[in-house]
This record gives sequence, structure tokens and C-alpha cells, in this order.
Amino acid sequence: MNQIKGSALVQRSHNSNTHINLYHSLVWFIKMEKLKLVLVLFLSTCHNALSITDGLLPNGDFEHGPKPSQLKGSQVVGYDAIPNWIISGFVEYIKSGQKQGDMLLVVPEGAYAVRLGNDASIKQKVKFTKGSFYSITFSAARTCAQEEKLNVSVVPTIEKGDWGVIPIQTMYGSNGWESFACGFKADFPEGEIVIHNTGIEEDPACGPLIDSVALKLLNPPKRTKANLLKNGNFEEGPYVFPNASWGVLIPPHIEDSHSPLPGWIVESLKAVKYIDSNHFSVPEGQRAIELVSGKESALAQVVITTIGKTYDLTFTVGDANNACEGSMIVEAFSGRDTVQVPYQSKGKGGFTRGKLRFKAVSPRTRVRFLSTFYTMKNDNSGSLCGPVIDDVKLLSVRYPGFPA
Repeated sequence: MNQIKGSALVQRSHNSNTHINLYHSLVWFIKMEKLKLVLVLFLSTCHNALSITDGLLPNGDFEHGPKPSQLKGSQVVGYDAIPNWIISGFVEYIKSGQKQGDMLLVVPEGAYAVRLGNDASIKQKVKFTKGSFYSITFSAARTCAQEEKLNVSVVPTIEKGDWGVIPIQTMYGSNGWESFACGFKADFPEGEIVIHNTGIEEDPACGPLIDSVALKLLNPPKRTKANLLKNGNFEEGPYVFPNASWGVLIPPHIEDSHSPLPGWIVESLKAVKYIDSNHFSVPEGQRAIELVSGKESALAQVVITTIGKTYDLTFTVGDANNACEGSMIVEAFSGRDTVQVPYQSKGKGGFTRGKLRFKAVSPRTRVRFLSTFYTMKNDNSGSLCGPVIDDVKLLSVRYPGFPA
């Protein structure tokens, strides 16, 4: 009897150990399957396009760099050596503080950036929502070339105009870096964002530094009963880097087929600057426009009007609290009418209100703003600046006989 009990206990113990082993095997199997799933997702992320709606592209700040074996000095060797990017031509991986002769190369955010030498480019594949509008924001700085230009494109596109050449000779910031924005319409569900230095210099390493490339899905604003203008408060616009204190330059319309500032056209030879309330004085809301290039920096919008009807155009004029001092004048145009709004800036923030009453003479009226004077910051940087405009509204006047 005792032998039978002992045999039963041994059998029970054996069954228990079997169950435990089966349990551990099952747990191990589940863990391995999860690991495989994570690995598959990771690999698909590395090789396939990602959908970005508001923020940096994968490794958009270039903080993840090539392996030491993929660098020849600072030159990148291998078309896919920089994670998430495909490169072409003479591309360098630059560490902040790196020297080139007597020049100290500074990176605005993080520790690393890339430099595009002769005919060099970087590109990344991205998924889009077909038919939607996007803006690209990136930071760039000049180095040793005299005339540096960047060709920014999205491939493929149906329209030939979805590319722009952005000159970076004129400096508006005080630290040598600028952020630029350009817009496009996504005619395909997938495409490549390409930044290309088309310049050819004697020194193949000469070329602009590139850092912090971001993408934003734009929401096209609509006219309302409270405002016949679209995006009159400038709240809808390109991505602004949270730690960048120099704003975002929006290039002229002739260099940008789809404006990254929905509703508005930069119809001048020079850019306007998109500023945020985290780094500048903004009269209303979180975003505004600084007219940084005098009469060469004009902003416009075409609005539907009724011939013979009276309208009021109201807006705010101020300064960005960025050491931009002096006498400023913003000129506003509506059809054949114009008004000049003076503002005496102390460079420490503040604003005044402007108003223009006019009678429409056309079914479409162009509303336009520009700065009368050129202004420079008083920080000895030689940086251009100018008046800020914000809170632009256009409304029809029900009783035009009353004073404006």
C-alpha cells in the first residue's frame, strides 16, 4: 500500500513538474512572439514611410548619426549611413563646436547637424493624406559659400510647382541660423522630402548646414461671418520649433507654389517672419507676422466683395519685443484705398490698432500689408526686423453713413 502511495506521489510530482515546464514554455513562446512582433514593427519603421502630421521627421534633428566606420573625417560614406535618411553627394556630419579653419560651426538644437556640399542632398520617404496641404519647416545656416541656395522639393508631385529655391544670404536672426517654411499639396499618398544644395564651389565641403526638419498637416481655414478674411489671426501656419527663438521665415510666393501660411500670399521679393508667443510679443493669440524687409516684405490676400458695398479692415500693429526699435509705419491697402498706421517701437512689446474703411470697386479685392521702412535690431547684429501685424479682420458695414 505504501509503495502504491509513494508511486502515486511521484506520478503527481512528475505531472506537476510537467505542467510547470509547459507553463514556462508557453510564457517563453509568448515573449518570443511579442519580440518578433516588435522587431517586425521596428524593421518596417526603418524601411517604410511614416505618416507625420505635426513634428520632427524621424531623426529629423540628425542626433542619430553614422557609425564610425561610415565616416571619413566628417564626410559621410554610404547612401544610408544616416538613420532614416538617404544622402547623395558630399554630405558631412557636423558636431556642434567643430572648426573649419577659423570658423566655428554651431548647431542650433542638439549636438549634430549635416552639411550639404557640392550638389549634395538628403531625402526621406513620408506618407501623406492625399489631397491635403502640408508645410515643411527646417533650420539652415550659411558656412563658407558666398551664394548659398537650397532646393526643397517633394517627389513625386503632379504639379511642377511643388518645389522652391530658398536663398539664405539675407540674415534676419542674430545667431546665424534661420528656420524656413515651404508648403505643398500632397497629390500622392507617399513621397520623398528632398533638400538639395545645387551650388558648386571650389571647396566641395562648402555649403549650408541643415538641422531640425519637421512636417505639419495644415487645416485650410474658412471665411466666417465674423471675418471675411481667411486665417486673419495667423494661428494656422507652419510648424514652429519649440526651442527656436528666431521664428520661421516664409519665402515669397514666387518661390513657393502653396503657401505654408494658409489664406495668405507673400507677394514680395523678400520673406516675412512667422513668430510665436513663446519667444516674441504677439498682440493676439499665439502667432503673428513680422514684416522684416520693408517694402520688399508684403503680405496679401484676395477676398470676395460686393461692388459698391462698404467694408472695414481692422488690424493690430506692434513690435515683437526683439530689440527692434524706432519709427515704424505699416501701410494697408484695400482695392484703391490705403492707410498708414505709425508705431513708435521701444523694442519691448506693445501694439496699436489700425483701421481702413473702403468701398469695393471689384468683386475681388486684394488686401495687402507692407512696412514702409527698413529697420535693424539694436543689438549690433545687423539683423533685419520690422513691425508685427496681427488680428486682421474684414467686415461689411451695415450702416456706412456712420463715422468710421
